Amino acid sequence: MMDVICTGDGDVPLFLRIGDGNESDRAIFAQLMKQFKQEWNLDSIYVADSALYSSANIQQLGKLNWITLVPRSIKTAKTLAESMEDEVLVESEIPGYRIASCCCDYGGVRQRWLIIESEKRLQSDLKQLDKRLTKQLKVAKSELKSLMKQDFACAADAKQAADKLKRSWKYHSLESIDIETDVHYLKAGRPTKNQSPEHFTYRVTAQVIPVEEAIEIARKQAGRFILATNVLDEKTLPNDEVLTEYKGQQSSERGFRFLKDPLFFTSSVFLNTPRRVAALAMVMGLCLLVYTLGQRQLRQALTHSKETIPNQLGKPTSTPTLRWVFQCFQAVHLVHFNHQLQVSNLTDTRLKILRILGNPCQKYYLIC
Repeated sequence: MMDVICTGDGDVPLFLRIGDGNESDRAIFAQLMKQFKQEWNLDSIYVADSALYSSANIQQLGKLNWITLVPRSIKTAKTLAESMEDEVLVESEIPGYRIASCCCDYGGVRQRWLIIESEKRLQSDLKQLDKRLTKQLKVAKSELKSLMKQDFACAADAKQAADKLKRSWKYHSLESIDIETDVHYLKAGRPTKNQSPEHFTYRVTAQVIPVEEAIEIARKQAGRFILATNVLDEKTLPNDEVLTEYKGQQSSERGFRFLKDPLFFTSSVFLNTPRRVAALAMVMGLCLLVYTLGQRQLRQALTHSKETIPNQLGKPTSTPTLRWVFQCFQAVHLVHFNHQLQVSNLTDTRLKILRILGNPCQKYYLIC
């Protein structure tokens, strides 16, 4: 497992550690942040996903400032997301979001919780909920059909089986539950007037109905999630900034997503000692450092000068990926002509990029 800590400004990796593939994020996150603080004395806020959020971890972090996602498995968070009224949520400056904040003492640490509703996530969650309801209704009807075919030795057993089935469903229940009695005789055919039954069996009859209250709660919490931070002062760290910082924390994953590209043949590399794995990871980390610094420099220069370059679709962008820039230069050739070296296919866009990246890059294209 590779642990990476990146800057929020440009995704530049500042810390890299190779760990056991079986270790848990939840167990190691707080230790990594404390170790990073010892090596880099920065006035910073640490942003992580929900694996960081546990009472033990946030207690270990002490005075380090942090932002993280609160897992829905925490009962208080689940209840708050379900019970928060729409009127309390305030429109965010970030389009498509509404936010409400409150204080919390989870794990004995004073912190600020932000209940956030995303319009985009709301629509997605509601669609997924409708799919789940349709699927679970189909399953419930199938399970009820199987139950109604079963024979029970007594009415109590039949009622108990119906109650057990009803409790196994989250959004559905049973109504019109009735226990029917079947009489069984020793011989087949119509029984005689004075013939006594050999035994009785009992069957359940019922109907599946939706539990509207549970469905309404699920619809209410759709699109909502909770962020936590120990920076209590909203003037120091406004709610919108908390959301912005959290939304930008996927930089570590973005940095290494090239590994999934079949062009890199990563799956064909096999190293049989931990030291060689660590060495390869170090090379990858250094490559990522150079890559992100180049991309950061290019983007900042484009933004500062209010310039753009065409993206993959030919549309102007001030935030190109460096990988796309590399592809733009694939048609550039070094030509040896009349005992002189020349560079061909340097278009206006390529010259603009080289100008922004400065003399160290320009000299390779014989411009400087």
